[in-house]
Amino acid sequence: MPARAMWKAEIVAGDFTVPIRLYSVLESKTVRFRLLHAKDLEPVFQQMVDPSTGQPVSAEEIRRGVEVEPGVYVLITDEEQQELTPPESRTIAVERVVNRSAIDQRWFDHPYYLGPDGNTDSYFAFAEALASSDQVAVVQWVMRKSRYNGAIHAAGGYLMIQTFRSAEELLKIDPVRVPQNRAPDERELRLAEQLITALKDDFDPAAYQDEYRKQVLELIEMKASGKLVKFPKAKKEKEEPSLLEALEASLGQPRKAAAGA
Repeated sequence: MPARAMWKAEIVAGDFTVPIRLYSVLESKTVRFRLLHAKDLEPVFQQMVDPSTGQPVSAEEIRRGVEVEPGVYVLITDEEQQELTPPESRTIAVERVVNRSAIDQRWFDHPYYLGPDGNTDSYFAFAEALASSDQVAVVQWVMRKSRYNGAIHAAGGYLMIQTFRSAEELLKIDPVRVPQNRAPDERELRLAEQLITALKDDFDPAAYQDEYRKQVLELIEMKASGKLVKFPKAKKEKEEPSLLEALEASLGQPRKAAAGA
């Protein structure tokens, strides 16, 4: 079954336009539990209630507010919120082009695929130009009543777009307290470098799975088939080794694995 586009737009840079379709990169695989009444296993639902009376409150009686100080709220009406909503647009405006290395990875948030929408020549020309120069296009757009900033880059001959986090969301490293004026010990540094060299390998994303989800699905399958479920006993925590002991132990593991191969 072919992928279904979420949105259609045009990448615009001066007189250059690239019609695109936007596709999701991610698909949620979270196991979703239903809340059930223990008595008869009927699904239950949540209601908005007045905490002083315990009585349900209808949607018409609910207002949005922000607490500015304890017990004091500023109300925002639907009309006021609508006024602040940016107008719909089908334009992804290129503001500038920068080196890919100029953007810290902390800024990147949600990724999307961009596919061509008719004009494949301009699409693949833009992808090739970004790839060959190792640059990204910093862009801004409005989608589904929200304004986004992000970057377009080439991946495997195609285009991808990734939203930026806002500056207000990123925390500085200041709270992380690091001992000052401590030069790394020569032996520790040498062992750390050896460890990095010993563990150097290609990245295989398929090797990283959601183990919790896998175990939950296996548990559900076992219980659904009427099998007896037994959980292994939790291992006792061992005493934390020193940094040198940990590095030496880690260096020994690759050698043992290589010796057993």
